[in-house]
Amino acid sequence: MLEALNAETGWDVPIHVDAASGGFIAPFIQPELVWDFRLPLVKSINASGHKFGLVYAGVGWLCFREKQDLQNELTFTVDYLGGSQSSCTLNFSRGASQLVGQYYNFLRLGREGYREVMANAMENARYLRKMLLATGKIDIVDTQDMPLVAFKLKPDLGILYTVFEIQDKLRERGWIVPAYRCPKGAEKLCIMRVVVKENFSRDLAELLVEDFMKAMDYLDKDHREQQELILKAQKMAEAKAVMMSHIDGVLKERAQRAHHIAHDDTHRKAEKGTKGIC
Repeated sequence: MLEALNAETGWDVPIHVDAASGGFIAPFIQPELVWDFRLPLVKSINASGHKFGLVYAGVGWLCFREKQDLQNELTFTVDYLGGSQSSCTLNFSRGASQLVGQYYNFLRLGREGYREVMANAMENARYLRKMLLATGKIDIVDTQDMPLVAFKLKPDLGILYTVFEIQDKLRERGWIVPAYRCPKGAEKLCIMRVVVKENFSRDLAELLVEDFMKAMDYLDKDHREQQELILKAQKMAEAKAVMMSHIDGVLKERAQRAHHIAHDDTHRKAEKGTKGIC
């Protein structure tokens, strides 16, 4: 599409691929997917080594197709090391342990090792999805193309609590599971997301779902009790309103009767005498 647009307009619009997570997933899980420098318009790709590159934070990579694709504004030259040297790092003085760690993983794991790690993460993500679906309260919303699980509460079950309340209860048990509202256009959709890394085992998946169910059971009971209290308060208010209405009616009736007696001159108009007994 972009190639056709460039040809039609005479533009020269290149492509930068933000592969922060997918850059260390797609090559090993979907090698047939063409997204990288195999596309002629892709000039640069970034990837995060501290995500699925399996290195501790924080190291990231920015790769260019050709040297001329690296803009001069992104480089600077230093000459205090005995000669002129160009650098395009985004950081200055810092340790190189992350670089060493990434290099070690490349040598130690290789392409086949990364493939096995990512395949295992994908399998554990499928297992987690299956367990969440088995609760009967969850809808999966991710596309299952990456080792992450995104889900929402079923909208047709009348669940009174939100994913944000589940997030708080899970935090009490040591789980940090993000819950958030989707961007504009889908802002009514609130989801939770679990990123399945290489150290997220099936045992952890089972523990997470177990704590997830405990959180929902607690919230079910808590909100049910709140609803019962609200209904009880409403019934008391309704009963009080009925009683006050009855009292008001009685008082009005008595007032009308007293007013009628005070203004009853039937006896006087009949010119009858009044007899009293003392």
